[in-house]
Amino acid sequence: MVIILGCAQFVMVLDGTVMNVSISTVVKDLGTTVSAMQAAITFYTLTMAAVMLLGAKLGDIWGRRRAFVIGACVYGVGSLITALSPNIQVLFLGWSIIEGLGAVLVIPAIAALVADNYSGKDRITAYAIIGAVSGAAVAAGPLIGGFITTYLSWRFVFAGEVVIMAVVAIVARFVNDAAVRQKVRIDVLSALLSAVGLVLVVGGMLQSKTWGWILPLSSPTIGGVPVAPLGVSLTAWFIAIGAVLLFLFVRRQQWLVARDRPPLVHVSMFSITRLRSGLSVLGAQYAVTAGLFFMVPVYLQMTLGLDALETGIRIFPLSIAIIIFSIVGTRLSRRWPPRRIVWVGQLVLVLSGFLLLASVTADLRSGLFAAGMFLTGSALGLLASQLGNVNMSSVSDKETSEVGGLQGVFQNLGSSLGTALIGSILIGALSSSFASGVATSGLSPTTVSIVQAKTQGGVAIVPSASVDQIATSAGLSSADAQKLAGIYRDSQLASLRVAFVGLISISLLSLVFARGLPVEISGRTRSKTTPS
Repeated sequence: MVIILGCAQFVMVLDGTVMNVSISTVVKDLGTTVSAMQAAITFYTLTMAAVMLLGAKLGDIWGRRRAFVIGACVYGVGSLITALSPNIQVLFLGWSIIEGLGAVLVIPAIAALVADNYSGKDRITAYAIIGAVSGAAVAAGPLIGGFITTYLSWRFVFAGEVVIMAVVAIVARFVNDAAVRQKVRIDVLSALLSAVGLVLVVGGMLQSKTWGWILPLSSPTIGGVPVAPLGVSLTAWFIAIGAVLLFLFVRRQQWLVARDRPPLVHVSMFSITRLRSGLSVLGAQYAVTAGLFFMVPVYLQMTLGLDALETGIRIFPLSIAIIIFSIVGTRLSRRWPPRRIVWVGQLVLVLSGFLLLASVTADLRSGLFAAGMFLTGSALGLLASQLGNVNMSSVSDKETSEVGGLQGVFQNLGSSLGTALIGSILIGALSSSFASGVATSGLSPTTVSIVQAKTQGGVAIVPSASVDQIATSAGLSSADAQKLAGIYRDSQLASLRVAFVGLISISLLSLVFARGLPVEISGRTRSKTTPS
């Protein structure tokens, strides 16, 4: 049974890694930009985060196996549209929206069906298997995606997903669904408040590189008039309004419970210390992972000029380490409590961040980079081995579907925030570093004016090797074009270092979140309701 669920989990994880490692090829194939791909990657996980709670609730109403099958079919349709997409708009529809909607039914169902069919140490083992499958997808994704993208086309990966999800939907009848279906009415207002609130918060962060955080930069215009209410950037307004809507969502859930009506999620569960900590660490872990998987391919492909397969090979040490240390973490859980294992993983994650920061050079310090990637994978493997079981064992069996939905929300919200925030830091730092470099370069005033005019709306991420040709086409002399290419390459490296500092900061912050994790060894003592 766990094999069927594992296949679905494999596709879910594989999908994102393939798109990241193929980013430069997809940009060229669809005639789009890295910023547009950042938006597509962000909204893929944001779609899941925004409606994951609704997906979990539908699983309770329809039955978890039925929700799993419907989700697999929807996901397969999205994969087919993605494989056939002629432009970024169609890819956005198929991948970011339709696949995401399918995933919101599949992901909570996987967690809940494991909890329904296993208990005690068998449940720990089952979640470890799901974690290992995820690790295998992370390991295989860059290599599969890199190989197929380099020698065939990235489209074949998504076509393959259609076949796998069709098989999963057919054999899902062998999965036992022991849970009793619930007859409840879904509160539409709650679903809207949570979805719109999350979209506004993450969307604001995503656009910060263009709109600015507080002071408006390149604001959208209506009738030629920049839209910046009270002289404040739309980013700040989006985030503020989104936060208010999420606050209203929480109050709405409390209001529903007080009137004996079913909420979309029981927010009282956040009073369970171990669950709150487990979900927070999970979100931070996925933010780091998503940010890293966006940054590293940009660095390897856009700065160093590597192809998709070469990128996958460079990422492989991280991938294989996740598998190894997921197993190591499971073994350690017999001797060490979850909090100790997670803290070790987080400290290793911080160390790996500094190694990767030191490896970012124009010629890539291969040994240092490989060590940093392996240590990153080791840390993520240790975290993956603990958090699923900590979260699911924090509540009673009847609440596992709801917690499965919350896990999906925090995983995908972390991923979307990581891609949006780290990507915006990367692109914003590139623009400021490039502008500073041009201003102090000694280029003629005429050349500086041409460059400033061309980059007024921001600096796009393009292959550094192509900057010379772009500059020549814009009317610059050969000497000025070469000098500008050097400035751009240095700016790319500087922006990558700034982004790595952002990842290290998130890793350090997650140490605080882990304080509430269990200090007892799994399987010896179980505390389900430890309120703070």
